[in-house]
Amino acid sequence: MARLTVSPDAESGMSLGNPKKKNNFTRFFGQIDLQLMVIPALILIFVFSYIPMYGVLIAFQDYKIGSGSFLSSPWVGLKHFKAFFDSPDFNVVMRNTIVISFLKLIIGFPAPIILALMLNEVRKIVFKRVVQTITYLPHFMSWVIVGGMVSTMLATDNGSINMLLEKLRVIDDPINFLSMSEYFWSILVTTNIWKEIGFGSIVYLAAIAGIDPHMYEAASMDGANRFKQIYLITLPSIMPVVTIFLILAIGNLLSAGFEDILILASNPALRDVSDVIDTYVIRVGINNYRYSYATAVGLFKAVISVGLLTIANYVARRAGNSLW
Repeated sequence: MARLTVSPDAESGMSLGNPKKKNNFTRFFGQIDLQLMVIPALILIFVFSYIPMYGVLIAFQDYKIGSGSFLSSPWVGLKHFKAFFDSPDFNVVMRNTIVISFLKLIIGFPAPIILALMLNEVRKIVFKRVVQTITYLPHFMSWVIVGGMVSTMLATDNGSINMLLEKLRVIDDPINFLSMSEYFWSILVTTNIWKEIGFGSIVYLAAIAGIDPHMYEAASMDGANRFKQIYLITLPSIMPVVTIFLILAIGNLLSAGFEDILILASNPALRDVSDVIDTYVIRVGINNYRYSYATAVGLFKAVISVGLLTIANYVARRAGNSLW
């Protein structure tokens, strides 16, 4: 059998025909117009997010605001971390943080997905736009306004919720919902869902809009009803987007909230069920001028959050979707 051989000249000619691979330096200047748009954002992130990380040092010091630079304060190691772990408030703060975060994750995370699926099935364009507008609007209101609305609705004096319950004969006397701990978690989670469900559904609606409509036509010809099409086509198609947002939500699991809790839990009687890490840092650390202690608690939260984010990303990568 004849053997095909390739001469060195032929090999060099073939290699000369291949385009030369560009290095990163050449690619950077080849996209200089795009890079110039990104550079200001990178500078802002570096200035406002990375340079202030230098202040984390005071978590390991007894820092006094009048002592000058951070390095001039005495080093105390893990003293403030130990003080937080030994604090009588530690169990209450961690319990509230974890419970509120899990409630927001379990109930609040699927809510915009369900709304997006429901809006996608609406065929009346005018009705769909009206519902979208109504659900988007609360996101653009500050928590001060939302908190005032909720307080007015739940007020014992002419509050709409109490008036409705009295008309329906559910209660005999008005209930002061915002001073009773057994109602706080429900009020907090419900208010968060109402405020963010519309805006959160935008990304999922955009992902659904990118699905090939021929897939629905083929499924319909095979006899699949709308529920089967949602289960077999829509949900698997948007699952990469859902996974990414789920990873980010797990990474923020210790961020139970700040503005919403600070406004809705203004009554000290709710502290046992409302005091989370963020509000605890303000109340004990900042207000009492314990800056090193507040920084240590915040650093503890950040380290746990990074760990949760890494674990969630690892599990998602094993399933086929991940952030990195």
